[in-house]
Amino acid sequence: MSEEKKPLNFLEQIIEEDLANGLPKSKLRFRFPPEPNGYLHIGHTKAIGISFGLGEKYNAPVNLRFDDTNPAKEEQEYVDAIKEDVAWLGYTWDKELFSSDYFQQLYDWAVMFIKEGKAYVDSQSSEAMAEQKGTPTQPGIDGPYRNRSVAENLDLFERMKKGEFEEGSHILRAKIDMQHPNMLMRDPIMYRILKKHHHRTGNDWCIYPMYDWTHGESDYIEQISHSLCSLEFKPHRELYNWFLKQIIDEDKLKPKQREFARLNLSYTIMSKRKLLKLVEDKIVTGWDDPRMPTISGLRRRGYTPNSLRKFVETVGVAKRDNVIEVSLLEFCIREDLNKTAPRVMAVLDPVKLVITNYPEGKEEWLEAENNQEDDSAGYRKVPFSGELYIEKEDFKEVAGNNFFRLKLGGEVRLKNAYIIKAERVLKDSNGNITEIHCTYSEDTSKKVKGTLHWVSVKHAIKAEVREYDRLFVDEAPDSHSEKDFMEFLNPNSLKIIDAFVEPSLKDAKVGERFQFQRIGYFNVDNDSTKEKLVFNKTVGLRDSWEKQKPVENTNNLQNKQQNNTSQPQRKAIDVIQQLGKKFTNFPEEKQLKAKAEIQELAKDISYEDLQPLFNTAAKKVGTRIAVTIALDVLLKGGLQSNTEINEFIAKALEDDNELLKSEAQLV
Repeated sequence: MSEEKKPLNFLEQIIEEDLANGLPKSKLRFRFPPEPNGYLHIGHTKAIGISFGLGEKYNAPVNLRFDDTNPAKEEQEYVDAIKEDVAWLGYTWDKELFSSDYFQQLYDWAVMFIKEGKAYVDSQSSEAMAEQKGTPTQPGIDGPYRNRSVAENLDLFERMKKGEFEEGSHILRAKIDMQHPNMLMRDPIMYRILKKHHHRTGNDWCIYPMYDWTHGESDYIEQISHSLCSLEFKPHRELYNWFLKQIIDEDKLKPKQREFARLNLSYTIMSKRKLLKLVEDKIVTGWDDPRMPTISGLRRRGYTPNSLRKFVETVGVAKRDNVIEVSLLEFCIREDLNKTAPRVMAVLDPVKLVITNYPEGKEEWLEAENNQEDDSAGYRKVPFSGELYIEKEDFKEVAGNNFFRLKLGGEVRLKNAYIIKAERVLKDSNGNITEIHCTYSEDTSKKVKGTLHWVSVKHAIKAEVREYDRLFVDEAPDSHSEKDFMEFLNPNSLKIIDAFVEPSLKDAKVGERFQFQRIGYFNVDNDSTKEKLVFNKTVGLRDSWEKQKPVENTNNLQNKQQNNTSQPQRKAIDVIQQLGKKFTNFPEEKQLKAKAEIQELAKDISYEDLQPLFNTAAKKVGTRIAVTIALDVLLKGGLQSNTEINEFIAKALEDDNELLKSEAQLV
């Protein structure tokens, strides 16, 4: 099938119109202009992806420019971290530049403004200036220093530059219009006195240009064709253009500012100032703490460049701000790691399982597939013995029909090994189970519903597992005017677990990623050593947070049910079927959300609920996709495959619908 051509987003439409109107393609140039006052976070990935993505699409250069005009907050550490993050995401910049490269040119232009009567030195207090500026509904009034002579302004500005005045005593303002309807045009500040050491220029300057004055002029110097920034800068566009108009050379290209919606994520804060507070107050261990939304934190947690780029691509380019569910980000990393992460066995909450009829002292090395999604991944050997660790939650003395794991008198398959039957348990004085005694059968052809992972006690390697949860318990922790965002910190955002892992992980290296079968995805942390393995939990196999809040149905079916108490709650299998009917009509982002919802609903269904849908007509592709997604959840939860399942998946793999085939390949 030929790849479907994606429609142009509104920024691409603007560029295409400019090209059609005579802009030479060779003149296209973009930039990503971070301020080096903190580490980049997940919100920046959108701005990075847009600028560098357009560079890739149009084969145009992209500058990495650091807007370093505030020495009080900027450091070389942040410059280095930003460069590392952008490169790690897979982008290559054309020129590495700094706004501080242009300090002399900006100063010279400011002097020209003064000479032309377009700027003046104001010596009032900040409170007096704010009062004179007016409000959005009331015009401002001229200050007492607005009509200083050119000579006096030049003298004061030169003395400001020489360091003769204290901070806050004078500023340089553009002389535009104090009655302008756009408050940003009411004589904006161009320079302020800051007697701080600059990370690049040292103590050469003690006056520093403001962002609005620096930004457009830097774009102009670099001949940026399209200056792309987030939506909060839309009111600044008029000032951006006014400043450029005063210096523009008709023979040179004038940059065009355009704005897009920033990326806001639920359960997350995006303010670098607030993130810095978390670091300074030691709420987290640093900017790269795996609970932080910084790119370095996500990298340490185990996220991949591909998953972040896919996330940004899925969110798309919008003109209006909105909040994206963090579950979509987690979905993207699951999808990526499912294809690439080797499967291994680890037990996080162990209970000993003794196979009473297994020969004493015997051990075997059994063959295990590394990744069923990757034919080239090969196999490894895992040791098996008569004493194993399994997860405590995988055993119940008494359980219902929907419990596909081990129970007294019941049988399950041990992954890559034998079928066992639970015969009895040993308990301590408090009634806690200390050992499960089983018998095993070498007849592995027998059909049983459940499959468990395990680790041989004799060969197990101890490891520290850091299980991370969301840092905040509120969806929008910094949106409450009456409360501090710190009040919404999650006290259980980090859990340290002493786990057992299979011996193949003995030489695992920092940064390597694995799927702990039936648990989730983990990577080796920076703190890991040969003597002590440390793993970070990247993400679970499914979204556990959905259990803690009402599931938001893509077509609002469940919301309607919750609002109508007289109406009985619909069965999970019915909602899955309803989502399936509309699945192929959804845009990609809604398909991803619907898939995540089906995965959650599948936890509440049985094989008996799902099996009748195996006979769904071939033309009802959406329903078959939903069934495939749900079936994958049941199989990962311990359901044993059978002939009916294999036949259903085989038909899906032969279907003409690429989406159905891709889901079937994941099962």
